[in-house]
Amino acid sequence: MRTPSPGGEPLHLRPARDRHGRGARGPLMPVGVPRYRTRSMAFDQLVLEMYAPLHNAYFEQLSGVDLAVDTIPRMRLRADAAVLPDEVVADGPVPLGRVLAAGVDRLGNPTRARLVVFRRPVEQRARTTEERAELVEWILTGLVANYLNLDPSDINPDFPW
Repeated sequence: MRTPSPGGEPLHLRPARDRHGRGARGPLMPVGVPRYRTRSMAFDQLVLEMYAPLHNAYFEQLSGVDLAVDTIPRMRLRADAAVLPDEVVADGPVPLGRVLAAGVDRLGNPTRARLVVFRRPVEQRARTTEERAELVEWILTGLVANYLNLDPSDINPDFPW
């Protein structure tokens, strides 16, 4: 319910409350237990952990690059395109990561370069946490190699693609 404020100040909303007192009274899980994190939070943490050695190894070159995780690929790709662009790391026709070059946004503000990992395609291709970590490492190696214009095997000799 909105209550007008004296003196013409903006209207404030009352905080919502559980009418019968049967709702959750606090967090369901304590912060310290592993189940407190959602799958997306755990994936974000995995990406950060896998990116840290690459960032430390190429600190100067990657200092102007942002790292992002997106749920699904939001790219306009032609259905008949057999080959994806070089800035896309993919498993067949499905993009797993992408390098977005620095540019200008809709408002005219400059943007930084960005490495994007797509969470859902990666999760669907990896059955265990070890496979997921290995796949994320490969994706990040491919993205960093593309951004730095290097061969991925120069960054990681075990690079499979």
